[in-house]
Amino acid sequence: MGFLKGSASFVKFSVVGELPENSLDFIAQKVIAFSFKDIDDTYDEYSIGWVSVLNMFDSQFAYASYVAGDYITLTLRVDERKVSSAILKKIVQKEEERVRLEQQVPKLSRSMKVQIKERIRTDLMRKAIPLPSTFELCWSLSDGTLYFFSTNKKAHAILEDFFKESFGLLLKQQIPYTMAEHLVDDDLLERLDKLSPEIFV
Repeated sequence: MGFLKGSASFVKFSVVGELPENSLDFIAQKVIAFSFKDIDDTYDEYSIGWVSVLNMFDSQFAYASYVAGDYITLTLRVDERKVSSAILKKIVQKEEERVRLEQQVPKLSRSMKVQIKERIRTDLMRKAIPLPSTFELCWSLSDGTLYFFSTNKKAHAILEDFFKESFGLLLKQQIPYTMAEHLVDDDLLERLDKLSPEIFV
């Protein structure tokens, strides 16, 4: 669930890199440049971009600002057209049988099977409705941390790549060890470097 719901699961990242002095202007420019583009009326298979946390159809932020004090709140929206492998297999086999009977041959060539599969896949993809996925985030500019409200590893990889593409900044997932680096003094940091993992059984 996202952070606007009653409960939420999240992963914390450190934002690595420096923003320019006019950071809000820079972010505003990048958010609009990398905002979500709808593919409902196209044959595109994939689209990714930023939308409002209040409305996944608001990619120009006409109804709500993504700036809240020191925080940037955005939703990463990913739309993807998918075709069920089981449906594809069924229709391809049906078409292969139709063509085989039409041509009166005992077996179709490999190249013919490939052509049929690609043609059927393209036709099905054009008819498929893009499936949307949305992932909310909250980025603190003052302490350079970002809360991403999903524990899905694939979503993390998508976020890291798209965040770098959008803002030119890297995301580094925070784990207890890396969080401790920011909390302890130099003496404890030296001891922290000498720690090694232990398996408890």
